[in-house]
Amino acid sequence: MISIKEKKDCCGCNACGDICPHNAISFKTDIEGFWYPEVNPDICVDCGLCNKVCPVINIKALKKNDLEEPVCYAAEHNNLEVIFDSTSGGLFSALAEIMYRSGGYVGGAIYNDDFSVRHFISNDKTDLPKLRSSKYLQSNLEGFYRQVKSLVVKGENVLVCGTPCQMAGLRAFLGKDYENLIVVDFVCRGINSPKAVKKYLQSFEDRYGSPVVYVKSKSKEYGWRNLTQKVILADGRHIYETKQENKFTKGYLSTNAFCRPSCYECQFKGFPRMADITLADFWGIEKVNPQMDKNLGTSMVMINSQKGLAYFERVKSRIKYVPVSFQNAVAGNPAFLKPLDPPKVDREQFFKDLDRMPFTSLSEEYFKDFPVSRKKKALLFVRRVMRLITELFGSTTATIKTLCHSRIKDILSGNYMLIRKHSVIDISRDATLQIKGLFCVGNKKLKKSKLETRLLVEKNASLLSDGFVSLGYGADVEVFEGATLHFKGNTGANINLTIVCADHIEIGKDVMIGRGVTIRDNNGDHYINRPGYKTSKPVIIGDKAWLCEGCTIMSGVKIGAGAIIGAHAFVTSNVPAHTMVSGNPAVIVDEDVLWKY
Repeated sequence: MISIKEKKDCCGCNACGDICPHNAISFKTDIEGFWYPEVNPDICVDCGLCNKVCPVINIKALKKNDLEEPVCYAAEHNNLEVIFDSTSGGLFSALAEIMYRSGGYVGGAIYNDDFSVRHFISNDKTDLPKLRSSKYLQSNLEGFYRQVKSLVVKGENVLVCGTPCQMAGLRAFLGKDYENLIVVDFVCRGINSPKAVKKYLQSFEDRYGSPVVYVKSKSKEYGWRNLTQKVILADGRHIYETKQENKFTKGYLSTNAFCRPSCYECQFKGFPRMADITLADFWGIEKVNPQMDKNLGTSMVMINSQKGLAYFERVKSRIKYVPVSFQNAVAGNPAFLKPLDPPKVDREQFFKDLDRMPFTSLSEEYFKDFPVSRKKKALLFVRRVMRLITELFGSTTATIKTLCHSRIKDILSGNYMLIRKHSVIDISRDATLQIKGLFCVGNKKLKKSKLETRLLVEKNASLLSDGFVSLGYGADVEVFEGATLHFKGNTGANINLTIVCADHIEIGKDVMIGRGVTIRDNNGDHYINRPGYKTSKPVIIGDKAWLCEGCTIMSGVKIGAGAIIGAHAFVTSNVPAHTMVSGNPAVIVDEDVLWKY
């Protein structure tokens, strides 16, 4: 009879429940949201099968394989769309596609309607998008081991993927290896509480007034390294939180507060692996093989068995791959060898507070920035000063212009307007200039170029800038009397940008602007005899829009988040979010478009 005396001795794999011939084992969820087996003594016959399949109890017997050292690769799927939709390089999809093609079954973790997670298996290739990508919370495997055994005993080809402890539980449950079964695991840092994840996802409705209908971890639209959490709300909004903004990621990575107790003493690390193939993010690929790095995700593939080697040969036609050493493969994944460090906060109190506090309040209480040492503060200050010296004193003219429009304390704090040489600036004393971050005027690719950059802000006009904004050389930006131009942050504009603002122009966060783009909210006081005609109307450009070379955005246009405006497009009407438009006048040519910032 299985008996869990300490929670660290149970990984929640559910193997004991599946093996019980009398269904005497059920699973009860504790205050942390993790489930543990409970035995009904009235039904249990004390056959001992539950103990025989426990991967924690039987780790020594299970931890074996037939390769002395793994064969390792850096790899990515040939299909860019698959890479975008994957956590790293899309290798699980490539493995699954080969299994589906042979009529086999593929199993792994999928979201339920409430964003809890369970393991699922089918031979329907249309299920692959549900199986693809990491979920980062514990998956329920009740009934899954029985399904897998039923299939392999019948002779069906099967590929399954799960955490190392789950796949060890499968090995123990089956009792022997099957040639028609490919077992895949991944390098696991620690599995998160379903309760904590649910509370985090609820926070979006609290903050934005609309429930979550879609979740994607490590969304590639801001690059793989930003560990971006993407959610789509019921009202259609797309919300992105990078690792700097995402409170859940911060708590997971910096406090280790809400992983399963067994993760802190994980026995499934290192080598030999019990899986035929192990997958992971290939952190550090830019040093090992820069050609394999697009910041869209590269997979580390570790082959652990002869059967895994033979299967991988079948997959190679679908992927780009390069051999790497075992040492390089594991260097960027310390979780391959080392269990999770103990929590850095009071874990017991954390889960009590999780029941009574909104997640945002909880994160403010527990996920605080750790104190920065005096040495690090001094180093950061020296770096800022050195950057200033490099940027400012490379040109006396640029230095004088910058100091005319920015106070020394603003410069030292990083909130200032940096004006490059060959920039002409005319800002009225009666204008409002609000710079939060770095606003660069006249950035150059060709340092010796004398191409003029112009910035005009007239009386009672407002120039507002948040985050990092860069106007490339040759820009002509004019904000007329009483008008407002607002850059909401992290905008990069290439050469020869033209902005004519007589009313209100708002450019969202993370907007990319190509060469020779024109944005104007007015027609220069020229009137036309048409009903409802106005000489100026506000222009709103949504977050993460991409304005390609030579396009023109006219007055009154609203461009949705994530939209792409094609080269030389002439835009006179609104553009829906996540669409691509092209032509004169611009029309929609594609929908549901994703692109990496």
